[in-house]
Amino acid sequence: MSLLRTRMVARDLGEPHRASSPLELLFDLTFVAAVSQVAGRLAHATEQGHGLEAAVPFLMVFFAIWWAWMNFTWFASAYDTDDVPYRVMTLMQMAGVLVLAAGVPAAFEGEFTTVTVGYLVMRAGLVSLWLRAAIAHPEGRTTALRYAIGVSLVQVLWVSRLALPGDGPFWLFFVLVALDLAVPPFAERTGTTAWHPHHIAERYGLFTIILLGESVLAATNAVRGAVENGLSARLVVIAMAGLVILFALWWIYFSEPAGEGLEERRDRSFFWGYGHYAIFAALAALGAGLEAAVASAGEGEHHIEAGAGAVVALVGIPAAVVLVMLWVLHAPLVSRNVVRPESIGVAVALVLLTMFAAPTIGVAAGLTVIAVVLVLLLAVTLASEARRARNRSLPAPAAKAPAPG
Repeated sequence: MSLLRTRMVARDLGEPHRASSPLELLFDLTFVAAVSQVAGRLAHATEQGHGLEAAVPFLMVFFAIWWAWMNFTWFASAYDTDDVPYRVMTLMQMAGVLVLAAGVPAAFEGEFTTVTVGYLVMRAGLVSLWLRAAIAHPEGRTTALRYAIGVSLVQVLWVSRLALPGDGPFWLFFVLVALDLAVPPFAERTGTTAWHPHHIAERYGLFTIILLGESVLAATNAVRGAVENGLSARLVVIAMAGLVILFALWWIYFSEPAGEGLEERRDRSFFWGYGHYAIFAALAALGAGLEAAVASAGEGEHHIEAGAGAVVALVGIPAAVVLVMLWVLHAPLVSRNVVRPESIGVAVALVLLTMFAAPTIGVAAGLTVIAVVLVLLLAVTLASEARRARNRSLPAPAAKAPAPG
């Protein structure tokens, strides 16, 4: 049972065994609806042969989803009190997520009003929490006020954009994104909030699992629809290859020691945290790709317009992005990446070559090749780590005795 109210002070950044709270886990689940909507729209557009045109609105809407999740996550790592007011403000942000999810279909048609309203509700809840932290925690007051003022000012600009014809020029969206991204570095110049490195690493890992779970759900729903028209060998191959791809990416992602790296290099946290947008967006797109791949196994009235190359690309490109970004984000944090960059380079090259071969070999064979490449990358990584562990366990060679003189 939570306390009615407690003082909001900075958490201990060295707190042992810090784990995600039940409220944080519930908060994450509200993003399932939003991610499902945005991935489903991308899959549908791809099946209709318009995947490239849908990529930009997909990335735009996913930014709002990711940024709202990330802001709450880092705040909670520093100031989570889990009392009644904190839970109410979290509920408010969860409601905003659901409004945003409802506006995803319209956003893919260029109408961002509902998405912006949902974003506004989420940001209002976050600003309330920062103001509360500013009042209760004098040592971090300047930083908290900078966050509250910065978020509020940028949010005014987001809402004002709706008053412009057609929501304003296309480039204005990216200007506002840049301003949103600039708020945390601006606020943190006065001091560092007490976020917990292992807690942050766990939170990012949990969101990764949610995105992978969305891919499984999307593929399952697509398989269910396809099975109603008869189970085919091609459908079974696509489903199994997709599952192996997801499992391999999960294994590879959690091979890197992010918590230890963030603890040792707190100054690299912005690079690591912001860079995960590419990983998270890629995993969401991967779910859309697997859904389109399953749909490609249909025949007759269930035939899709997209060719094999486009479908395999929507699986291969996200997988390649995840692999590359894992190395890019962890290289500055650790002295040695678990997954070696040369192995990643070879795997990415093979995945991209598979995309070009897809029109000839087909979707099922293309996904199978990608799955095999990821399994081989994982096998090479495990073998390398096992060899490294053996070398560490070997006794050091004894020093030679001096020759008699």
